[in-house]
Amino acid sequence: MDLREMGKRAAAAKYQLQGLTTEEKNRALEHAAEALTEHTREILTANARDLDRGRENGMHQGLLDRLKLDQVRIAAMAQGLKQVAALPDPVGECLENFDRPNGLHIEKHRVPLGVIGIIYESRPNVTADAFALCFKAGNAVILKGGSDALASNMAIAHVLQQALTDCGIDRDAVQLITDTNRAVTTAFMRLKEYVDVLIPRGGAGLIRTVVENSTIPVIETGTGNCHIYVDRDADLDMAVPIIVNAKTQRIGVCNACESLVIHEAVREALLPRLQKALEEKQVEIRGDERVRAAISGVVPATEEDYGKEYLDYIISMKTVDSLEEAIDHINRYSTHHSESIITANPKAAEAFLSRVDAACVYVNASTRFTDGFEFGFGAEIGISTQKLHARGPMGLRELTSYKYRVTGSGQVRPD
Repeated sequence: MDLREMGKRAAAAKYQLQGLTTEEKNRALEHAAEALTEHTREILTANARDLDRGRENGMHQGLLDRLKLDQVRIAAMAQGLKQVAALPDPVGECLENFDRPNGLHIEKHRVPLGVIGIIYESRPNVTADAFALCFKAGNAVILKGGSDALASNMAIAHVLQQALTDCGIDRDAVQLITDTNRAVTTAFMRLKEYVDVLIPRGGAGLIRTVVENSTIPVIETGTGNCHIYVDRDADLDMAVPIIVNAKTQRIGVCNACESLVIHEAVREALLPRLQKALEEKQVEIRGDERVRAAISGVVPATEEDYGKEYLDYIISMKTVDSLEEAIDHINRYSTHHSESIITANPKAAEAFLSRVDAACVYVNASTRFTDGFEFGFGAEIGISTQKLHARGPMGLRELTSYKYRVTGSGQVRPD
């Protein structure tokens, strides 16, 4: 099926979706969740083909981690659909209402965006997550996954489409582009006649390509060079497990910690303990001169290291002499995703929260919590690092727009 035909079908499906009740949408999501579980074996078989091809092509371990599915991750996908079904339906919500002096009554209501296009890499769970959120918010979705996850995505999309058919809903509410030709991807970015908004999920290269080539409005989901700053008033017993968790709990995700900023006052006390903990996880440290003076076996950090999203067992470390220097360093190298401070000083915490420019800022917690599930949104479309329309984890509300309903009693505008 060519792109224009897919666009036409999605545009037709969106009108059916806008007429579905909350109960009908929830019933379809519950059925789709059960279908994913029932078809775990087929999905894993398809995923194994993708993993084998990735290894043959020398895919990096962090990307293989993103690509890999197992029974636990498929169960999590299914649970994600159920969680979305349990969330309040934002469509139709009245945001405000008021009366004008001429008697007009005006209400502002949430409505679906329409047709959403999503271009993403490696992570096949996005196929189910994106469908669930778009569908619950009343949107049709056209998905373009990476070629490295094609078999997995096709298996998941087939299950979802069949589930919709079982519920009497247009299966074209979710469609997957299976042509891996780059020209097709470029054409998809210009399908403005049918697609209302385009959301890229992936590395910096993908996001930049979409932003530079799309004629469709784009919501950027940025890369994650996430920092943790260990303040002079930090509890070091707290700091070490937070850093280890943020760096190693899952390396191939955008909310993993990539850069550590350390106040000089705690450098010598913190670093030997932290190095021991990170070595147990086989993490390579790339540090500045003062870091290398405190511990051995550290690779000298370059300017590039401070701005790099590794997606690997590597962390950069920078020493600073003040909170102000830490904030300046983070704002310079940040991708505006998630940043954290570890401190027992409320004034330092407030300064960090106020002055660090990121979608999510933390005090005494791992950056790994920047996630739709952890925020209680259910599955997420992505983490928006821009400031227009949506910022941070994008759940159901971020996939809606609004319209004004104006009710009169014969009013005409005077000359």
